[in-house]
Amino acid sequence: MEIKVLGAGCPRCHQLMMEVINTLAEMDLDAGVNMVEDKQLISSYNVNSLPAIVINGKVKTEGKIPNRKEIKKLIITENEL
Repeated sequence: MEIKVLGAGCPRCHQLMMEVINTLAEMDLDAGVNMVEDKQLISSYNVNSLPAIVINGKVKTEGKIPNRKEIKKLIITENEL
């Protein structure tokens, strides 16, 4: 599983990155997690607002910081596919 946090380097983006990392630790899952700050790469995902979560190449959230319960749900749903 590959998870990307799209952001401009702002505190909210870093907060989301930490929430994703902590959620994965809680779930005892190993996944590649990367912060993407490159504007061209971010624009390739067609997101309208940041921060955003991309799991396995699919945009799952944008413009908000979901809580851990919501992040877990996104991860579980993507793992089931």
